[in-house]
Amino acid sequence: MTNEPAASSLASLASRFALEAPGRVKTAIARPANAIGLSMASGGLESEPHAHRESQVMYLVRGELICEASSALWIVPPQSALWIPGSVMHRIRARAPLEGYSVFLEPDAAPNLPQDCCAVSVTPLFRELLLRLATRPALYDLEGPDARLVSVLLDELATVSIEKHRLPMPTDPRLRRLVDAMTADPANGATTKTWAKRIGVGERTLNRLLVEETGLSFGRWRQQLHIILALQKLSRGATVQSVALDLGYESASSFVTMFRKALGTSPARYMASRLATLA
Repeated sequence: MTNEPAASSLASLASRFALEAPGRVKTAIARPANAIGLSMASGGLESEPHAHRESQVMYLVRGELICEASSALWIVPPQSALWIPGSVMHRIRARAPLEGYSVFLEPDAAPNLPQDCCAVSVTPLFRELLLRLATRPALYDLEGPDARLVSVLLDELATVSIEKHRLPMPTDPRLRRLVDAMTADPANGATTKTWAKRIGVGERTLNRLLVEETGLSFGRWRQQLHIILALQKLSRGATVQSVALDLGYESASSFVTMFRKALGTSPARYMASRLATLA
């Protein structure tokens, strides 16, 4: 369900694309980069699984954006961006209030960027260039100032750093039941043995399957799940205390310690730095 501004924004986005095949689209305008602004005042949206020939950078100014692709789940906090390489099948979920920008790049426009999806931090210059490009005509001059703007934007894109907002997602049906149960009840501090029994496997089998499919042990995977859920809740405006309780921590300080070890700063400082430019 979307509100009228969101529907208008999505219609504008859809007008830039042509359907190649079911679930596969390409931009209808031949330019190295196509940028567009997105906004949603209320409601939410969820895309069908799809891929596009072009690579995509989705930059979030405010709001909540979740992407599932490449056997992983990403949450994109404010002032971060998601890199989606061309031809990668993905699904997007968003929740209002949301404001952001998306730029679609021809496959050979950014050849040195990762071949898999990733959450990235962007420089202030990249942000301003993206906002500027989104105001330009879709058929901008390939030889004029807009072309130079795109060139600088691509140079800045090459400097992005990858952020730790990725949650590897298993495909084994038993592990997916585990994921669903732990996501629905993140405060549940049951042991690996207890969770293994609930999904009908042995404890050693559970750990082996998780490592094989996600590269993480049970403890590390659960911690990363908590980071992803914490970012989601903090982006919605929840307090550190309430997030700590929701995730099952005995105190806010124990949650802050975990968060700082994972992301290098406290939850309050992290969100303050993200939202500073919105004041």
